[in-house]
Amino acid sequence: MGLFTITPSGWAGIAFAIVAGLVIPMIAGNLWLSVFTSTGCFVLALAGVAFMYARLGMVSLTQVGLMGVGGWVMLRLNHALPLPFEANLVLSGLVTMGFGWLLALPALRMRGLYLALVTLMAAGGLEIMFATFQFPNGGAGFWGVKTGSAEAFRRPWIAQSAEGYLRYTVAVVTLGFLLIEAHRRTAPGRAWAMIRRSEAAAMAAGVNVTLMKTWAFGIAGLLAGVAGGLLAGSLGLLDDGTFKASESILLFALAVVGGARYWYGVVIAAALYRILPALLNNWGVDADLSFVIFGAGLLHAVITAPDGIAGQVRGLVLRKKEAAT
Repeated sequence: MGLFTITPSGWAGIAFAIVAGLVIPMIAGNLWLSVFTSTGCFVLALAGVAFMYARLGMVSLTQVGLMGVGGWVMLRLNHALPLPFEANLVLSGLVTMGFGWLLALPALRMRGLYLALVTLMAAGGLEIMFATFQFPNGGAGFWGVKTGSAEAFRRPWIAQSAEGYLRYTVAVVTLGFLLIEAHRRTAPGRAWAMIRRSEAAAMAAGVNVTLMKTWAFGIAGLLAGVAGGLLAGSLGLLDDGTFKASESILLFALAVVGGARYWYGVVIAAALYRILPALLNNWGVDADLSFVIFGAGLLHAVITAPDGIAGQVRGLVLRKKEAAT
C-alpha cells in the first residue's frame, strides 16, 4: 500500500472528520460543544495508547499523566511568553515527547505486566506532582500559580468561539491520525510489526529495536502532549483531578473495548469515556453507571471480540458485502 493511497476506511475517516468539524458545531449547544471538544482531545490521547498496543503490543498506562504534562507546559507558555497558540501547542507536544522517551528506558528491558506497572507508577508520580504544584494560572515564578482568578487564556484567532475551537481540535486530531498512518505505512511501521512478533527476529533482520521502541514512546508522548495542550485551550484552566493515574488504566481498557487497531475504535473509546457519562447526566442517571457499562464492554471484548467494537462492525460490513455479491 502506497503512502498516499486512501483506503475505504480512510475515506470514511475523512468524511467523519468533515461531519465532526462542520456539522456538529452548527447543531450543538454550548455544553455539548465543550463535551465534544473534550472528546476530541481524548481521541488524540487514546490514539497514542491504541498505537502502542496495536503496533508494538506494549501497554503504556501513563497517557493521561502525559496529557497533564502537555497541559501544564501549554498553560505555562501561554501565561509566560507572547508566543502564538500553535507554537505553544508544538512545544507542549515536544516537551511531552521527551517524557515519552524517558518512559522508553524501562521498555527496553521490560514487557507485559512489568512495563504496565512501571508506566502506572510514573502516572502516579505525575499525579502527585500535579496535586502538589498545581497548574499555572498566570502567577509569578517558575510554577506560575497565584491565588484568585486565573488570567485569560489566549486561543488562536481562528478559534475564538466554542464552535471554532471544536473545528480546530478536529483538524489537529486528524493530523495526529495522519501522523500515525504515515508511520504505519513506512519503514517504522514494518519494524514495529516485526518487533511485535519477535524482538529476536527483528534484531536478526537488522531492526534497531532500541530506536524503534524509543520512537514509538515519543510519538505516543507527542500525541498526549498535544491533546493536553488542546484541553488546556478548551478549558482555560486545568485541575489535578483530571489527570489521575486511574484514568490511564480506564483509557487503555476503553481502547481495547473500542478496538485499538482501527481509527473508529479510538473514536468509539473516546465517546464512551466522555460522551456516555454526559448523556447519563443529561438523562438524570448517575454518571458512575458508565463504569458498569465499561466493565461489561471489557468482558465482552476479552471473551468474544478481541478486535473490539470496531472489529465487530468491520466484520459485519464485510459479511454484508459478501452476502450482496
